[in-house]
Amino acid sequence: MTATIEFAAKAWYLVQCKARQDERAEAHLQRQGYTCFRSICTRERLLKGERRVMTESLFPGYLFIQLSSQDSWSPLRSTRGVSRIVAFGGDPLPVGDELVDELQRRNHQPLVTPLLAPGENVRINEGPFAELEGVFLGMTGEERAIVLINLLHREHRVGLPLNAVKSLD
Repeated sequence: MTATIEFAAKAWYLVQCKARQDERAEAHLQRQGYTCFRSICTRERLLKGERRVMTESLFPGYLFIQLSSQDSWSPLRSTRGVSRIVAFGGDPLPVGDELVDELQRRNHQPLVTPLLAPGENVRINEGPFAELEGVFLGMTGEERAIVLINLLHREHRVGLPLNAVKSLD
């Protein structure tokens, strides 16, 4: 009598996480032995008037999990931070390996996305120039932005606090 061992190919699936709990869900799933992947990006943010470089999910609220038909899917429902497996017509839909491979490759090349890029359209949201739109030219120091505005049919360079400028793009 010979025993046959079926090989179940693993595929990637998309897990929807509870609000702002994708990092928690990833940690709990990995502790249970699942292979997970959460694509991250590094970007510059304005927090309390200061620029800070932060690492966050590229797809907030979602992560990828690798499963086969032989794996136990039932613990996923009760895992902290997990809301559900994304499905269509009641069946979980696998995500292409090529997509996840490309995201994993890019994950190892951390690039910082700047808060504002030169040439970006901005709106001034406070001060004497509030509600005017302009073009971000650059930074002077850590917390001052130079913005080109059109005022009285002339272009003017204006130095403003960084928290007074918001991107339109």
